Order: sequence, then structure tokens, then C-alpha cells
Amino acid sequence: MPAAATPNNSRTAPTRRSSWAEAAAVADAQAETDAGTGVSEASAAGVPEARLAPAAPAVPSAPAGPAVPPGEASVPSPVPASPPTQPVAQPATKPVTSRRGGVPAEPSTPPSNVTRQAAKLAAADAPLSDFVTGPGSFVRQQKPRPRGGFRGALYAMTGGAINLGPGPRQREEDELGRRISRQLQGSYNTAVLSLKGGIGKTSTTVGVGLTLAEYRGDAPCAIDANPDSGDLVERALGEGIYQQSSPRTITDLLKNIESVDSLTALARYMHHAGRLHLIAGEQDPEVSDSLTAEEYLRIRKLISGYYSVALTDCGTGVTHNAMSGILQSADNLVIAAGYAVSGAKRARSTLQWLASHGYEDLARNAIVVITDKDEVSSRVDKDAIEEHLAGICRQLIAVPHDRGVADGDLVTLDVLRPETRRAYKEIAAAIVDGYV
Repeated sequence: MPAAATPNNSRTAPTRRSSWAEAAAVADAQAETDAGTGVSEASAAGVPEARLAPAAPAVPSAPAGPAVPPGEASVPSPVPASPPTQPVAQPATKPVTSRRGGVPAEPSTPPSNVTRQAAKLAAADAPLSDFVTGPGSFVRQQKPRPRGGFRGALYAMTGGAINLGPGPRQREEDELGRRISRQLQGSYNTAVLSLKGGIGKTSTTVGVGLTLAEYRGDAPCAIDANPDSGDLVERALGEGIYQQSSPRTITDLLKNIESVDSLTALARYMHHAGRLHLIAGEQDPEVSDSLTAEEYLRIRKLISGYYSVALTDCGTGVTHNAMSGILQSADNLVIAAGYAVSGAKRARSTLQWLASHGYEDLARNAIVVITDKDEVSSRVDKDAIEEHLAGICRQLIAVPHDRGVADGDLVTLDVLRPETRRAYKEIAAAIVDGYV
């Protein structure tokens, strides 16, 4: 019966060494040989040099003569004759290459007990080996797992054996997530405003707030400062859930703001849509327009002690009572616009008003968001509107038509189209870009 074939493995079993220090030295020499530091192929294969060439005969050295004074001719001392001796073969040794300069070290001799003890002490005092300080040379870097598409399907079918890595689209998504999740030093506030209602201002606040909550390690806060009975919380929770909960509003928080000295106390006046925390606007029309700039600044100061990112839904217009306080404390702005001609004109008018009333920096660094809420007809030149607004702001981002936004009801990321979620991610990343 023929013998079983032995698998051909390019890596041979390592030679056992008498001490850890010697074994480590040989392993280091082998690693440098693989990296091309000049150790011979025979040494890398574990073949002693003595097997490749006969050992050179030992030549006895002549004894040293007396010192010769400078300037005098040296006279060679007679060397006593000695009987001829047979050459003594030297023990085969494996040259060890120094890790620092690649210079062969002296051949090692069979270690004694004292030598072994000294090697152990030297190993204990030696710095950490490369496989601890630099594991990258021992562990192959793993590619990120692809999600979706052909790459994701191939990864799933092969159980991860074939991993082509993420495609360009996924890499862009991952980069957006990295920008959104950056750590911030301090507390920042973004105001979302417009001169015209019904063009996606509140839905943008909710969608971007939920996106920030999804990617950031700290929960964001959204404040409804709309003087006209704003519906920020209803769009984030759903009207039915909001009515069933205790309808605490920004007015209730202002009445008891002096007693709020912790996040637990503040949570009694907030609503939660997942990790997005919200302060509801006043629903009573008789008092909804009574929020002043000073009162808003008190709310903003309180929020800044617990949240690093805050969004403020400003309502329609830029001249109501709280607006000066909102603009004074804003770090950047989101200007809501639509593809209708009137919406584009109002967005430009908003930026012009800001620039002429002492907020030129906010206008220049504003983010204009055009929401295709009404799915305008083909008669409207969307490209022309975008080009018209893109030159007067820091960034322009378009949100495509989506029934999850256009219906004016609950906004949840799960039901939105991928293109809409991508737009909200771009807005959230642009907002955080303005903080750092």
C-alpha cells in the first residue's frame, strides 16, 4: 500500500533551542532574513554553514613578543617548533544576525547553567518584542465587511471567505458617519429657519436630529421655538403618542427653570424620540408668541450644560421676539427652501437679511436645504435654482421627494427612502463640520 503523500509546506518546523533567548534571537534573525536584511539562504532554511563547506583548519597563533620601543626595528622572535597536529574540526554553528545592524554575531557556544541564568535575566530586562509593540507585521489587516450590493452578496454566499471590501458608495457613507460622530469640545447650536412655511423646515429638523442621534455617542437636543404652535414633537413622536404623554412645553420649563439642576430634573420637561431629546413648543396661541430673546437664552444656557449638539426649530420669519436670541447663540444656520420659485427667492432674501443685520458670518456659512416636498413639475428648472443658491452659502443639499416627509405626519428614518436618509446624513455632517 503506497505511503500517504506528505503535504508540501513551505514553513519547516523550528529547531528546538536550549534557551528562550537563543530561540528569540534565531526567530528575529529569521524575520529579518524574510525582510531582506542579508542573511544567507542556507541560514534561513536552518542548514548549518558547516554542512555546506568543510571547516577551516585551526591555525595556532604565535605568542606575542616583548614590546618594541618606538623607532627601533622589530626583530622576529623565534617560534619553537612543535610537532604537527591534525586539524581539529570546529563544531557546526549557525550564525546569528544582529537585529540592529545586520552584522553576524559571534557563534554561540553550548550554554552552561550560568549562561542560561544570565540569558533569563537579560530577557526579563529586555524591551518588549516586536510582536507586542508592532502586531501589524504578524496580523494581516482585515478588510471592512461590505454591506449590500454585489460585494455584500458575495461575502454572504462565501461565508466571508471572499471579502472584496466596501465599495465606493459604502466608503462614502462610512465617511459621512465619521464626520457626524466626531467628538466635540463644548456645546453647539444650529438654528433651522425660513421665511416661508410648509417647505420642509420642521421635517428637516426632525430628520437631521434623528440622524445625529443615530451616529453620535451623545444624544442631541431639539428645541421648538416656533411662535405659531410648532409641531416639532408631533413630527418626531406622532400626534397620538404626544397627546397621550404629559404635554410639557417650553413654557413649563421656563416657569421652573431655577429648580432644574440636573439632567434628571431636565428630563421631566423633555420628550424622547429614541435618542433624540426634544423640548415642545407652546401650543396655546395666546402665549405662544410670548417667548422672548432673553427667555430663549436662558433655555439655551441650560441646555448647553448637558448637550453638545442642539437644533432649534425657529418657525417662520426672522423678526419674532425670540429670533435675536436664537441668532445670537447660533453657531451655524440651516436655511430651508423649496424648488418653487417663491421658495428659492425667500431663501435668498433670508440670507440677504442676515448679511445686512449683523449676521454676515452666519449667512456666509449657512447650509441651504432644498426639499422637493411638493414634487414640482418639470417646468421648474431645479438645476438653475440650485446653481442660483449654491453661490451664496457654504453648502447646498437637496432632499428628494419622499412621502415620509411630504405627508406632514410622523418622520421616522426607517420609512424614508435611502436617498432621503443620505441627504439627512449630508446635512448632519455639514452641521458638525461647522463646529470644528
